[in-house]
Amino acid sequence: MNRPSRPLLPLWLAVIVGAGGGVVYDAAFPALDLWPLAFVGLALIIMALVGRSVAAAVLVGVCSGLAFYLTHVSWTALYLGPVPWVALSVFESLLFALGSVAIALAYRWVPRAFPSSWGRLGLLPVAVAGLWTGREWLSGNWPYGGFAWGRAALSQSQSPLGHLVAWFGIAGVSFLMVWIVALALECARSGRAPRFPAPSWVAARAAAGGWFRAGIAASAVALVLAVPLWPATTSGSTRIAAVQGDGPAGYFEGAQPGDVMNAQIAATIPLIGRRVDMVVWPEGSADIDPTRDRSSAQVLDDLATRLGAPMIVGTITHRHGRYYNTSLLWEAGKGAVALYDKRHPVPFGEYVPDRSFWMPFAPDLLGLIQRQYTPGDRGNVFDVNGVKAGISICFDIVDDQLTTDMADGGAQVILAQTNNADFGRTKENVQQLAIARLRAIETGRSLVNISTVGTSQIIAPDGRTIAHIRAYAPGAMLADVPLGTSTTPATLLSRAIEVLVCGLGLGALIVAGVTAPRDRPRLRR
Repeated sequence: MNRPSRPLLPLWLAVIVGAGGGVVYDAAFPALDLWPLAFVGLALIIMALVGRSVAAAVLVGVCSGLAFYLTHVSWTALYLGPVPWVALSVFESLLFALGSVAIALAYRWVPRAFPSSWGRLGLLPVAVAGLWTGREWLSGNWPYGGFAWGRAALSQSQSPLGHLVAWFGIAGVSFLMVWIVALALECARSGRAPRFPAPSWVAARAAAGGWFRAGIAASAVALVLAVPLWPATTSGSTRIAAVQGDGPAGYFEGAQPGDVMNAQIAATIPLIGRRVDMVVWPEGSADIDPTRDRSSAQVLDDLATRLGAPMIVGTITHRHGRYYNTSLLWEAGKGAVALYDKRHPVPFGEYVPDRSFWMPFAPDLLGLIQRQYTPGDRGNVFDVNGVKAGISICFDIVDDQLTTDMADGGAQVILAQTNNADFGRTKENVQQLAIARLRAIETGRSLVNISTVGTSQIIAPDGRTIAHIRAYAPGAMLADVPLGTSTTPATLLSRAIEVLVCGLGLGALIVAGVTAPRDRPRLRR
């Protein structure tokens, strides 16, 4: 058997392979959406970490992380230039390096502590997968609420593995993906090639061992693929109209107050006279706050009356001296009968945390962020004429806990309001749509992803597209949307899955680190 701690590649080649793996890994996500490449990218990155020292793992991890994030979030540079793009990518690559060190230590310690086949083929891949998932958890939660873009599972919205999020959640599917890759890699590298010339029985035994290991890897893949679709049950439907106005909603478009709302109105008027149960507008679509402006309120009152339906509208509210990114449930003659304030505003996008500390680093860029949006603390479920609708505003969609809160609040359908105008025709909007599709499957709920400019779709509980609007075109989706009734294992167990898989990785690393025999120092001659 090969020495478990021996590097598979020289360091110079490992850096190249790891960086190449980061680029390949990105290609699995939208817009390319070549989901099988996620496994190739993961394999290249992990292979580059086998046998590495701590310092070498940091180098490989930083290079792999930079290659991935610079490619994956290049849309952040569209209007603001390279500074936020590079800063975000560098920071995330440092967290990537931290996870890489943990994985490299697992490859060093676990085979020493558990040298049997069970340890190498059973425990080691579980440890690697758990540590990768743990690094994803850290990136998605720290600091300032984290940046949960680029998790492995988010590349699988269109793959045969997408349905697994209903069983295992985003974290669980990331774990399974990395487990399959780490197991296959370990099966491939754990054989001992017989020395030649070798007796025939030795060669036959080696061949049998190779077939056995290949069988283990194939069985793992078959086991994952054998998990059935979750039977997402529905009861009844509600007729939802979702309106994409294609107004000038970008930060640098120089729109006048009311321009975005006027575009929304124009795209909504064709719905008058048709049967509608609720009308959904995107994030920031009422760019003049109807809770403070009488003419804006009158427009919504008139529309809601003529449509014969309540409206769910995004706006910016200013209450008690604070700004909120808010979704309003607006009823004709009553006004805003319910409010939800975005719980996960984007740090350095919608507010500057610790402004006095960060301002000297980029005063011109951070000075553009004048409003300090306050995170909300209201429940994220509206009762819309007896239908429970979960509300998500833009970046909220990446937050696992907010998805759990919707489920706990009894949401039967999810309304995901967003404004992608600041990212133009980049891949950001389709990356966000992929996350929304997985949330629909994860919760067993239909999801209305409505953007100011696109990409807007109504998604069924099994991930199918019910209706869509072409990007950068005004229009409205009108569909009878099924109402979900079942509770998926992912929403039932929620954070417990993440705690379990991350705990497996960290626990295995700690136990192996404590119990693994140390190398004896070599005597100097």
